[in-house]
Parts: sequence; structure tokens; C-alpha cells
Amino acid sequence: MKGNQKDSSEKPIWDRSSSSTSIPGMLSVTRPGPKLMVWLICFIVFTYIIYMLKLVSTSRSCDDSTPFTTVAAAVSTNASNVTTSSVVAAASRRREWEVVEEEEDRVDDPTDLNHVVFGIAASSKLWKQRKEYIKIWYKPKRMRGYVWLDKEVKKKSTDVEDDDDLLPPVKISGGTASFPYTNKQGQRSALRISRIVSETLRLGPKNVRWFVMGDDDTVFVTDNLIRVLRKYDHEQMYYIGSLSESHLQNIFFSYGMAYGGGGFAISYPLAKALSKMQDRCIQRYPALYGSDDRMQACMAELGVPLTKELGFHQYDVYGNLFGLLAAHPVTPFVSMHHLDVVEPIFPNMTRVRALKKLTVPMKLDSAGLLQQSICYEKQKSWTVSVSWGYAVQIFRGIFSPREMEMPSRTFLNWYKRADYTAYAFNTRPVSRNPCQKPFVFYMSSTKFDPQLNTTVSEYTRHRVPHPSCRWKMTNPAEINTIVVYKKPDPHLWERSPRRNCCRVLQTKRNNTLWINVGVCRAGEVTEVK
Repeated sequence: MKGNQKDSSEKPIWDRSSSSTSIPGMLSVTRPGPKLMVWLICFIVFTYIIYMLKLVSTSRSCDDSTPFTTVAAAVSTNASNVTTSSVVAAASRRREWEVVEEEEDRVDDPTDLNHVVFGIAASSKLWKQRKEYIKIWYKPKRMRGYVWLDKEVKKKSTDVEDDDDLLPPVKISGGTASFPYTNKQGQRSALRISRIVSETLRLGPKNVRWFVMGDDDTVFVTDNLIRVLRKYDHEQMYYIGSLSESHLQNIFFSYGMAYGGGGFAISYPLAKALSKMQDRCIQRYPALYGSDDRMQACMAELGVPLTKELGFHQYDVYGNLFGLLAAHPVTPFVSMHHLDVVEPIFPNMTRVRALKKLTVPMKLDSAGLLQQSICYEKQKSWTVSVSWGYAVQIFRGIFSPREMEMPSRTFLNWYKRADYTAYAFNTRPVSRNPCQKPFVFYMSSTKFDPQLNTTVSEYTRHRVPHPSCRWKMTNPAEINTIVVYKKPDPHLWERSPRRNCCRVLQTKRNNTLWINVGVCRAGEVTEVK
């Protein structure tokens, strides 16, 4: 049958492959020949080569289409590629590490003036006079910044002095005609001023950590500004500034708003986020009054609150700043504003000259500028208050530090009223008792004594009539000069906040009072025992 025939035909083949001897009555079966063994070996080798080719080809990059001809070539090429890629990878890692280390070095560098860009809001109408304030504090070789005007100011033929090299570059603000403004009491210039930070960012300054905003009648103590900014991480979103001195202003605008005249600082990440949404944001607030409240409205939309630093001073007051400057809070003095509104800070001189006078102690010990110290002349029952670099006061009698650290109301509020409830901080009245009227000594000179390694500042009595006093105690009018010794303390604000202590030194000169000011000693307390 066909089935049996098939079986009988296959059997001899199987027998040939499984037997090496002849069996009588059956087909003879012989050993496999050498050719079959050669073909078998070739098959195994060929299979091995195919396997190796696949194995090696999978280790190559996907875009490598070069064929392999032999196992040796494949192994050689693969080894060469592995060696080359290892070298390239190692070099790439080294470059990445170097870049990361450089970036870490830059990030770890403490914030300095070269990391700050100033944006100064100015008016073309007032530029000629107010640029003198900017010259007082701005140093073109050490600082970066731009003055933003509403329009170009043309120089007159009578302008002999060329002061462009003493000022920041001048830019013209972009148009704001497309933005709505409906506040009847304000001015449209608020729109362009609110966009100064964003416009400054778009200029593309490099290596920037902070944008600092101010007005053309703002004076900054830049060393103290840096001390404040170093407290914060510039890679996070920060909106840093302070409030108005006027309680009513803060209610009308916001207690969560930085007043731009006193200056405020915005970290680079926040400025970048602001620039992307600000034009849309200010479209939504046409009824707001100024630039400050528009800025704060956009900050609210970004979810970033105000970080308050009391050293930024809006000075929304009128009159004499003496009470505020003589009792400055325990914080770095960063800025002052509204210099055209208040009286000169030193008597009998112009505003600009008075501010230039203040820069002398500022250069010697900016950290200690205007910092108050309180002590007592116990033998004469006097209270002494030192505002370093500015003024010294002598009071008859003993006043507690709690009283002395409150500013006396030598000024009027923003609405020109003598209303003590109108301020956002505690004040004390100017005493009506003729015996408690202070004797004021203004700073006349300041220098550094290298032998003593200390500053020596002299304060001269301000000659004004004093009412007669019937108290039986030594009259401070016998003092003509006060000399204050104080070592510069650049690290003052790296420690926890604490008022410096002062000590009245004994002297045989009856018309001169000698005082030492410095860090409080262990156990030292401002008290009368």
C-alpha cells in the first residue's frame, strides 16, 4: 500500500543513519562520509556567525547601517565605537560638570550691585531738577539701571554741564494708548510707570537677580539695599517693599502694597512671570489710581504677597523729617522719598546739599547709618539719643527707651494735619513742657581714625532759642559739641536685630560730651539704676 511503501522507503534511510555494520538480508548501511561532516560543521559555523552578527548589530546605534562582513570586523568596529563613545561621553560629562560647577559658583556668589538693575520713573517736566537726586546715589561704573521718561528732554543751549556720564541711560516708555484709564483723580502716566519693570526686563540685561523700582526723587542707600536682598532667595518669587507712613493712604490703596516712591524689589523669576501677563492684567483695572496699586493687583493675580522691609521709606508726610530720622526702626536704612515735599534734612542748606552731607557717614559705615542708640548721663540726669551720622539729642530728665524709640511728631500727615491717628505706627507728641524740649546737635563732620580703627563724628548744637526752665539740674545748653566714637560694623545686619548701645564717657571738658557707640556688651541694658 502507499502507506507501507513510504514506511519501507524511509526505514533504510533511518537505518543508514543509525547503524555502521552490514546485516544479512537487509540493505547495506555505511558510515557517513567526510563531505557530510564538513557540511555539518559549515552549517554550525554559519549559524554561529549569523547569531554573532545579530548580537553585535543590536549593540550599535539605530542609525548605524554599515553592514558587517566578518565576525572579526564586527568585533573590531564595535570595540572602536565603544571606545570612541566612552571618550566622548566622558568629555561631555566633564563639560557638564564644569558648567554646573560654574553655575553653582555663580549662584552661590552673594548678591551684589552687579546683580541688580534699577528702573527709575521720571518726568520730563521735572527731570532737570530731580536728576540731581539720582546723582547723589547712582554710580555708573558700579551699577546698572535705566531712567524711563515720558518723552525726550531736549538740551538747551544754556545747559553747559554735560552730566550724562553721571546718570543711568535714558529710555522712553512705550505707548499706553491701548490701555483703558478711567480714574478721574489720577493721571495716565501711572500706566507707563507700572510697566517699567517689564520694559526693563525686555531690554535683556544679563546676570540679573533683582529689579529695583524707584522714582526720580528717591535716594537709595545701595549698600543697605544689598544687605536686605541677600536675606532672600533670588530664584524664588519675591515682591519686597514697604507701606506708606499714612494710615489713610494704606486704607485707601492697600496694606499689602509696596509704595513705589520708597522703592521696591522684584526677583527675576517674578519679573519674568509679570512681563508675560502684565499687559492683560492692567486691562482689567482701569479704575485704579496709580502705578503702585496696578502692580499690586498683578501681584495678587500671580499670588505673590508683599514681603515687608521697613527700611524702604515712602515718607508720605509734610514738614520736618527729624522725628522719623532721629528714631529710625532697628532695620537697615534703605531709601527715602518725597524729597521735594519735605524740608531739607539738615538745617540752613539746600535739599541736595543736605543729602550729600549724609553720604559722608554713609560711606564710612552704611550699616549703622541713622541707627538709634539710647543712654543716660546719670550724674546730670540727662537722656541721650544718638542717631548715628545724623543727630544727637539731649533731654533733661530720664525717658524710658520705650518712649525714645517712638518718633516725635515733628511732621504733618499726608493731608497736612497734626492728627496722630493718621499714622501707621506709634508716635509721641512734641513735649509742651519747656524743660523737656530737646537740645539737638547735628552732624558736622565724620572721619575714620585708622589708629583707633573707629569712626569719629562730631555733632554741633543747633542754635535755636530755648524757653527758660526752672528745674534744678545741669543745663544741656553748656554743651557745644558732642563727639561720638563708633567702629564700623558691616556685619551688623547679619546678626539678630538689636539696637546698639551707647555710653557717655567721662571728660574734663565741660563744653564737650564724649560718647561711645557699639554692640551691646554681655549683660548690658539701657536702664538707670
